[in-house]
This record gives sequence, structure tokens and C-alpha cells, in this order.
Amino acid sequence: MGLFSTLKNAIFGSAEAKELQAQAPAPAPAPVPAATPAAPPPPQPVDLEKTLAYMAEKRGQPSNYKTSIVDLMKLVGMDSSLAARKELAQELGYTGALDGSAEMNIWLHKQVWEKLATATV
Repeated sequence: MGLFSTLKNAIFGSAEAKELQAQAPAPAPAPVPAATPAAPPPPQPVDLEKTLAYMAEKRGQPSNYKTSIVDLMKLVGMDSSLAARKELAQELGYTGALDGSAEMNIWLHKQVWEKLATATV
């Protein structure tokens, strides 16, 4: 499993995400014809921003996760070292210098945020 999957699972599989999902009203089930067996309901989508804000609030640590890849990784309990960010950048296809520069970190945060926003659980 790659670092992005680890990050995604740390958010979408977190206790905070589960708490928020449990608080959300369930969608009304679609009517099922009598001859068709009922399929299990699809999983509820996870509100990324709400979940991350709730995680930051519950953990009581100041965090700039909305703009900082380091803070985002720390928020979900991941190693945010340069080595870990290099590995994540390579996994996501970064072609620039893997030197921990602002350019690399900004690109990495943008890519992670975009992928998380469109990820399925």
C-alpha cells in the first residue's frame, strides 16, 4: 500500500469520519420491487473538509492542514519527514527536484487535496 492510500485511509477510516457519518442523516432508501433482493446501502460519502476540521478540533493541536502538506500528514498521524514527502511525491508523479522546497510541498499538497476530494472510500 502506498503513502497516499495510507493518508486516505487515515482520514476516511478515522474515528472522526465514522462519528460524522453516524451523525449525518441517512438517505431515504429507494423503493425495491418485491421480487428483487435488497442490496446493501452504498457507503455514505465522507466530507473531507468537515472531517479534517473535526480531527484538528478533537486533537486540540494547531494545524495549517489546508495549506501545508506537513501539517496535513501530522494531523492524520503520519510521518511528515522529507523522506516520507519525497516518497509521496514520487508516488504521485512529481517530476521536480525532491528537495523539500516550497515548490515541491505546494505541488504535493495540491495533488493530495485533489485526489482526496475525488477519492472513493
